[in-house]
Amino acid sequence: MTTIRDVAKDANVSVATVSRVMNDNGYVNPDTREKVKETIARLNYQPNSVARSLYKKESKTIGIMVPDIMNPYFPELVRGVEDYLIEKGFTTILCNTDEDPDKERLYLDVMKQRYVDGAIVVSNTLKRDLIDQYDMPVVALDRSIHEKVPTFMVNNTVGAEQATQHLIDIGGKRIAHVRGPEHVENATARYDGYYNIMQQTGWFNERYVVQGNFDQKQSAKAVKQLLQEQPEVDGIFAGNDIMALGALKAAESLGIKVPQELAIIGFDGIDLSSMTIPELSTMSQPIYEMSTQAADALMSLISGEATDETEHIYQPTLEWRQSTDRKRKED
Repeated sequence: MTTIRDVAKDANVSVATVSRVMNDNGYVNPDTREKVKETIARLNYQPNSVARSLYKKESKTIGIMVPDIMNPYFPELVRGVEDYLIEKGFTTILCNTDEDPDKERLYLDVMKQRYVDGAIVVSNTLKRDLIDQYDMPVVALDRSIHEKVPTFMVNNTVGAEQATQHLIDIGGKRIAHVRGPEHVENATARYDGYYNIMQQTGWFNERYVVQGNFDQKQSAKAVKQLLQEQPEVDGIFAGNDIMALGALKAAESLGIKVPQELAIIGFDGIDLSSMTIPELSTMSQPIYEMSTQAADALMSLISGEATDETEHIYQPTLEWRQSTDRKRKED
């Protein structure tokens, strides 16, 4: 491999001159600068990124922490971040935390050791005081960490209210909810939205709420038991699309027709939701927009720019598809 010394020798300049040209730092005669650049290109010199990061204490690398890479929602989030950062000359390190605080700390340690320039974090457990220990710009995505950490997420409660109201508008009355983990902020907010609407109608029944843990298999098992014990249920709002797919599977296993006998709606708007049979109605998040804007905010923090707004809240939109395709109830 070509080294910086090889470049310096070929161009008949010092190693320090080559370094100044590469880092655009300090004066170099224009003719000499062009000569060095030509030599770098001709010899196909690739700087040692590890050595440069040790010297400059930066790596042009961003860490991304997500709780479950098996959930298709998170790769879609990561895609937006990565697309934006690659255009800015940054690469990414993807960290799957499994919602484990010890793994989160481990990944933060690794990021610090490698002089990662900043991190975009999806976490239920990470605290501001821990982030402060690492002296690293951080942006929260999908759920909040602290009021002073820039956050990009949807209005989960309003979206859940709209999803539940949609089931009522198409004629549902005995509406169940498959909720996510109780320790997850957006899962609780989506349950709250469901509860708000059902309380207003006077139709809330705690037996209609089951735990799906943001997991397709657990949701399918819980919904199958729900429908066997409460066969009158005519609508299901699942707290994310993956659990809604589990609900579809449970209905199929019991021979229940969707949407004629049971309407189902999810939350997130992942690509997979439009590929099922029937296609899944969902409250769609602006996933790509949200993630790219989070990446842009992180770039601003890294460059030292102040951010006036720390909380960025987006509105989900109803994707009305086959799984709730009934004639709208007449007023």
